[in-house]
Amino acid sequence: MSVITRFAPSPTGYLHIGGARTALFNYLFSKHHGGQFLLRIEDTDRERSTQSAIDAIMTGLDWLQLHHQGEIVLQSRNAPRHAEVANQMLAAGTAYRCFASPEELAEMRAAQVAAKQPQKYDGRWRDRDPSETRAMVAAGKPFVIRLRAEQGGATTIDDRVQGAVKVENSQMDDLVLLRADGSPTYMLSVVVDDHDMAITHVIRGDDHLTNSFRQAQIYRANGWQVPEFAHIPLIHGADGTKLSKRHGAVDLNQWRLDGYLPEAMRNYLLRLGWSHGDSEIISDQQAIEWFSLEAVGRSPSRLDAKKLNSVNGHYINQLSDDDLLARLKPYIDYPLPDPVVARLKMVYCLKKDMNYSAMMGLKQRSKTMIELADLLRVYCCRPTSQTDKARALVATYAAIDHSPAVLQQAMSGYDSATTSPLELVQSLTSLGDKYSEMLRIALSGATVSPPLDDLIFVLGRDEVLARIGGLELLSP
Repeated sequence: MSVITRFAPSPTGYLHIGGARTALFNYLFSKHHGGQFLLRIEDTDRERSTQSAIDAIMTGLDWLQLHHQGEIVLQSRNAPRHAEVANQMLAAGTAYRCFASPEELAEMRAAQVAAKQPQKYDGRWRDRDPSETRAMVAAGKPFVIRLRAEQGGATTIDDRVQGAVKVENSQMDDLVLLRADGSPTYMLSVVVDDHDMAITHVIRGDDHLTNSFRQAQIYRANGWQVPEFAHIPLIHGADGTKLSKRHGAVDLNQWRLDGYLPEAMRNYLLRLGWSHGDSEIISDQQAIEWFSLEAVGRSPSRLDAKKLNSVNGHYINQLSDDDLLARLKPYIDYPLPDPVVARLKMVYCLKKDMNYSAMMGLKQRSKTMIELADLLRVYCCRPTSQTDKARALVATYAAIDHSPAVLQQAMSGYDSATTSPLELVQSLTSLGDKYSEMLRIALSGATVSPPLDDLIFVLGRDEVLARIGGLELLSP
């Protein structure tokens, strides 16, 4: 059997991180088995579905590089087919017309509440005399088409994640397949589309588990093969509660804007509820090779921003300099001069027995592309202001002695051919920590910056002197 999975989001909002993980699991499962990964947009809620939401879903999937096969299926376009199936079921006797009015149904539910009974349709039109039904149709009375649900026994779902889950059929009612206006319900549309798309495995959030029992009955009523189900536990916030906006960026596209790499996000989402031994960093090829539904846990996973930052930092550090700079462009709003880029990439010393460049230092200190862009700014732009802490230090040191003059004298004697930037920083530190602190403020405008030797090497003697001069102007 060729495996065919699908991701079927509803375009009533953004693509959230839970939906992105569901898409990833469907994608990996199909790829693992050499099958197909399809995309269906379930846009039957015409009032809430929007084109902007569809665009956001597509942008998110493209960013994650979860590419589907075939054309995108828009569920709304299949409504005639859904209605056709409902009428076929009606003709076959696996569905029936219900003429109960909204008022009657409201009274029925109120009586059930008063009697402390489960609220479900009581089947009042299920076994009516056919002549009574024909008379109602002839009189033009509105009706819905309901599933003639199985009443005896139980429906069991052999879920690939949850295990065998059983519900007594007596707990389920005759759900509506086709509304009075002729529009299909979600339950019918999903089953017909999955059948027509030849979906073999339905992998989705466990909030859909109860739907599967009803949908399985629709499959059987039509004589269709029931797909295998796999219901994935939801993602919770770090506090263990259901994920919501208060937990941070739950919109997948917001993670992109916040500077996370798609390969890092794929790796992180994969590890939210799935594991392969102690492996934390997992390549795309390994993910496809190792993925199985049996390795998906049954408990909700928790969103951990610290872990995501760690994974993202790892992938940033693994990128080549050229790839990193190319990907960084959307995050910078300042010029990136070629000479600066060349000096950033140039190896200028050994650190920890490794050929070291300033770009390596940037990578090691950045957890997101936003952080890296902020650190990179100091190499490309002279500071135009100082942080409050930096300004206070300038005033303090300037009152003691003329620190900028000492810095200028040290820098003017700097010869990159004979002295390394690290040696220059060490000589300033030997004079007193205040000089290295003042130099950091002069070059970056802050008390925290990339390493001073990186700054000196990339900026060069003349630019460092110019920035020291700017610092002097702030002295009283």
